Amino acid sequence: MAMQRSNILILITAFAFLCGCAFSKKKIDKKAKAKEYKLVWSDEFDYSGLPDSTKWKYDTEGNSHGWGNQEAQFYTEKRLENAQVKDGVLHIVALKEDFGGKKYTSARLNSIATWEGGKFEIRAKLPAGVGTWPAIWMMPGNWSFKDGNWPDIGEIDIMEHVGHDPGVIHSSAHSKDYQWQKGSQKTGTIKVAEASSQFHTYQLEWTADYLKAFVDDKLFFEYQNENLGVDKWPYNKPFYLILNVAVGGAWGRVKGIDDKSFPQVMEVDYVRVYQKK
Repeated sequence: MAMQRSNILILITAFAFLCGCAFSKKKIDKKAKAKEYKLVWSDEFDYSGLPDSTKWKYDTEGNSHGWGNQEAQFYTEKRLENAQVKDGVLHIVALKEDFGGKKYTSARLNSIATWEGGKFEIRAKLPAGVGTWPAIWMMPGNWSFKDGNWPDIGEIDIMEHVGHDPGVIHSSAHSKDYQWQKGSQKTGTIKVAEASSQFHTYQLEWTADYLKAFVDDKLFFEYQNENLGVDKWPYNKPFYLILNVAVGGAWGRVKGIDDKSFPQVMEVDYVRVYQKK
């Protein structure tokens, strides 16, 4: 019996040692990755009022066309009711109201800066109403809605969420050959049950070789560069960042729009962009 107890103690000690080594390696790997990157741009939203005009601009030019997705909102410009920083958080607010010939208002903010590759972290809490379609995503620098040529020029979706499918987070990459209209887009999903009640960190790692998306450091989408040309990998140029809350649209209104749920808000605690040293 004493021999058995001794063997059990040896096994427990060995298991604890192996677990400790794995945990230490995880900590070391995380620190090593952190050392690869340096912070090059951020908005901590440590001010009040309209979003910082040196960092963000309003995108409104697709309002009359429903943004190509039959969306129901009118994106406004410099309107506190739809985009306001307060209590250290950016609030992008979708409202049920008649405005500009539409039945809803919201805001769509584009970063003025652009980046080619890097690590992107956006900590946010998402709206929950049926009919909402918040997104954190990227488009090529100097591109605008009127330029067209989508999706050939490329699109990177760090986070998309539709209110009729609560807690399901999507990340995708769209190109000429890989896109939702063909059902061929590169995409991944993850369940985040508290996406609309708690803040979570939505992350993208983008290099010349891959796109990887995470929630709170948990990898859920990866797309490797196949080196088959720009029709499949148009991610070899600078992109800007977009924060918006759409209402309705081809995907957002699959189960209608719950007017009684408005106003709906996407809260953003911070946006941070890192690039390799």
